[in-house]
Amino acid sequence: MTRLDGCGRPLCGDDSGFVFDCFASLAMNPVIEDGEDVSYKAANGRQCGFKRGCPTFNGYDVELNFFSVSPEFIEVTTGNPVVFGYDGTPIGHDDCSVACDTGFALELWAEVLSEDACDIEGAAAGSWIYFLIPWITNGLLGDMEIGAEAVTLQLTGASRAGGGWGTGPYDVMPTNAQGTPGPLLTPLGGTCHRRTFVTTTPPPEPVCTYTPVGEDCVTPVPVP
Repeated sequence: MTRLDGCGRPLCGDDSGFVFDCFASLAMNPVIEDGEDVSYKAANGRQCGFKRGCPTFNGYDVELNFFSVSPEFIEVTTGNPVVFGYDGTPIGHDDCSVACDTGFALELWAEVLSEDACDIEGAAAGSWIYFLIPWITNGLLGDMEIGAEAVTLQLTGASRAGGGWGTGPYDVMPTNAQGTPGPLLTPLGGTCHRRTFVTTTPPPEPVCTYTPVGEDCVTPVPVP
């Protein structure tokens, strides 16, 4: 996860990123608005022509089910504040509002397990399917039920097109025949919501706390 500003650009800072692997599932459900069919009829009622309406793709509804309750993760994705202990350690969070004017980016690596995975050029250390949704807003925690079993939380959000992710602040793919890791070779188009490709660049190690973002990002404006 990477914190974004109101224009969908990665924000610099020691607390702008979060890397974890304790999640159960991630759903990316397309939001489609049906188009209006057009039928052409003659005066006698016979249909002379028909054109199927073109659906409009409005993005993805994102649903992430996870186990670990990390205040830092919740703060990056929902914008709700962290509660700190006496020694400055994050121990919880407040539920206050829905952050509709900022957002976060989501990147996911899923290991390729097929038998031909090692046939991919430069896959000596493995290969992964890489997913990027560069701009998600309206981050919100779902229903919570406390019982005898472990607590599972659900985070929901909605993707947006455009934004300022560009080629990204991280190394996610090979940039030459030697497999040198680097950022995206091309940015997403202004109408795109997601990018998916196979990469031999491994995912970052999960640390389950804030991680710094210091390159290809914008410095946040101090609040007076």
